[in-house]
Amino acid sequence: MSYQIISRHEMHSFMRRAMVSIGTNGSHAESLADVLVMGDYRGHFSHGLNRLELYLEDITTKSCKAEGEPTILKESGATAWVDGNNLLGPVVGKFCMNLAIKKAKESGIGWVVAKGSNHFGIAGYYSLLALEQNLLGMAFTNASPLMATTRGKEPFFGTNPLSLAAPANNGDSFVLDMATSVVALGKVELADRKGESIPNNWAIDKNGQQITNPKDLNALLPLGGVEKSSGYKGYGLAAMVEVFTSILSGATVAPNVRKWGDNHKTADLGQCFIAINPEMFAPGFTDRMSALIDSCRNQEPAAGQPNVLVAGDPEREHMKKCDSQGGIAYHINQIEFANRIATQLNIEAPKILK
Repeated sequence: MSYQIISRHEMHSFMRRAMVSIGTNGSHAESLADVLVMGDYRGHFSHGLNRLELYLEDITTKSCKAEGEPTILKESGATAWVDGNNLLGPVVGKFCMNLAIKKAKESGIGWVVAKGSNHFGIAGYYSLLALEQNLLGMAFTNASPLMATTRGKEPFFGTNPLSLAAPANNGDSFVLDMATSVVALGKVELADRKGESIPNNWAIDKNGQQITNPKDLNALLPLGGVEKSSGYKGYGLAAMVEVFTSILSGATVAPNVRKWGDNHKTADLGQCFIAINPEMFAPGFTDRMSALIDSCRNQEPAAGQPNVLVAGDPEREHMKKCDSQGGIAYHINQIEFANRIATQLNIEAPKILK
C-alpha cells in the first residue's frame, strides 16, 4: 500500500506533540499545527507534514523563538507595522491577519506588514481567515533564495507566494494560492523523496540548464519558466511580492535572506496581510463574484479536457475526498518520515486510520 490515511485530528495532535516536546509554547504549537494540517487537507502536501522538520530545527537551534508575542511598532486606522519578534511564522501570520481583519471591519481595509517573521506555511491559510469574515483576504511573504532571476542561474528570490481569497454566494469562493516560481520547492523535495523525476521546466542546475532529476537542483525557475516562455513575468511578480513584504516592512531583502536549510541563522522574513471589506465598495460584490466564477466553470472545455475550474476548486475536491475517506492520504514515505520524527523526539507516532 503506497498511501495510508491519517485523520486530520490525529495528524494535528502529532504535530502539536512534536513541537511541544522541544519546548514550543502550546498555543504556538497549536497555531503551527492548524496551518500545516490545512496545507495537507487542501492538497498542498509540500507545505504540510513535509515542512514539520523545518520548524523543529528552527526551534531546536534557537534561530526561532519558542514563545513570546508579536509587537505593533506603528499603526493607523487602516495600517500597521509589526515586529514578529522572530516567532513561528504562523503565530506572526495569524496575529497580523486578525489585526488586518479588525481594521477592515472598522475602516474598510486593513494593510499589515511584518518583519522578523519565519516560514508561515501556505499563504492561503491567512487569506481564508479573512474569507471566513466575508472579507477579501490577501497574503504575501518573501523567503529563502531558491528562484533564479530571468537570465540568471543562481538562487535570488524565494518562491515569494501570493494569495487572494474572495467570497461569493452560497459559501462559494475564489481562493488563489500560488508561488511566483514555476513550482514550490516542496514539490521538488516530494518528487525526490518518492524517487520520481520532475518536468524539465521546473528548475535548473549550476550551469543554468533545465533538469528532470530533482537531485540536480540549483535554482527554481520563475513562473513561466525560461525567458522564451515568459518567465520574466514570474520574475516580475516575485519582485512585486518582495516590495510588499521585505522592503515595506524593513525585513531582510532578497537575495540576503538566509539560505534554505541554514537554520543557525535568523530568517527575518517580511510578510504582508491585507483584508478588504467589499461592502465599502459597489453593492452586489458576491453576486458578481459568483457570476464570474460560474462563467469560468461553464466554459466549454477544449477537446479531451475535463471541466474548467477556478482557483480553489482543486482544493475543494481534495477536501471532499479527505472527508469521505475519514482523513488525509499520506504517501508511505511521508508516514515513515513522521515515524522517524516520533522516534527521535520520543513521542507517540500518528495512528494510521487505514
